[in-house]
Amino acid sequence: MTESVGREILIEGVDPRELYGPQNAYLEQIKSLHPALKIVARGSALKVLGPEAETRRFAKRVDSLVAYYLKYGHISSQVIDQCFSGAALPDDTPVDKDVIVYGNNGNIVRARTVNQQRLVKLYDRDDLLFAVGPAGSGKTYTAIALAVRALKERQVRRIILTRPAVEAGEKLGFLPGDMKEKLDPYLQPLYDALNDMIPPVKLQKFLEEGTVQIAPLAYMRGRTLDNAFVILDEAQNTTLSQIKMFLTRMGRNARFIVTGDVTQIDLPKKSDSGLVRTMELLRDVEGIGIVEFDKRDIVRHPLVKYIVEAFDRGVGEASKNPETYHSKNE
Repeated sequence: MTESVGREILIEGVDPRELYGPQNAYLEQIKSLHPALKIVARGSALKVLGPEAETRRFAKRVDSLVAYYLKYGHISSQVIDQCFSGAALPDDTPVDKDVIVYGNNGNIVRARTVNQQRLVKLYDRDDLLFAVGPAGSGKTYTAIALAVRALKERQVRRIILTRPAVEAGEKLGFLPGDMKEKLDPYLQPLYDALNDMIPPVKLQKFLEEGTVQIAPLAYMRGRTLDNAFVILDEAQNTTLSQIKMFLTRMGRNARFIVTGDVTQIDLPKKSDSGLVRTMELLRDVEGIGIVEFDKRDIVRHPLVKYIVEAFDRGVGEASKNPETYHSKNE
């Protein structure tokens, strides 16, 4: 007698209601096509009990169905029948080479600008990348998408995201809560990106297990980061010694991406920022790539591009003739 095994299959990147169908019609159809299995749906998880070979085959077919939905944006009874009866699914559309990773609820994360595409291309060549440019250019989001893809494809065992805990006008000491609660607001943009790309239940599990780690830069000291995809965000707020400390954490089979915007330095003395100097020192080192984003890469609200341009013009005019500039604007 074949021994039954239990297995939990997480529905990733898609609202499970899309796969289960109206009034769970597709789910019932799936069950009817696998009578040897006991299948119970619990939100974004399918609990399956049955012979090991059958549960393994079923898991692969669920993955195929999810991939089909992400590619075509719809599911039908005919698609369910083809997928779970073992027939090949239709595949008549070209592969979108700009897609980095399939995110949650049908969200497709792709390289949308020339420099985002360049960052993805250089990732295949270099183990250490610098991505610098203005707010909204997608440098950090693209880097995190590459990290999620690397984790899903098992190129690395963990993702580590870090930022310097430097205040942009506020003071940590006046914020309520313990140290973690004080630091979380600084790390929130990293959580936001991950929440777009990894289902909430799985992300929480990754955070608890340490598969995904988000921590301030000071916590990197003394560590050797092997088999990891590591991103240093807001690197313009690191000193030369801090960024050196971070880069020398690089272990075996590690991929590092450093992101920053040299126009948004929050250090007391802007000259203390070590990002530009580090790029100058490492620019010609083989295995290190540098991508410089600009206003053409801004992918937030269309107004963000004009805001950045206006501030650039204003700061430039002020630096050339501060007395004239300030009297004109009083």
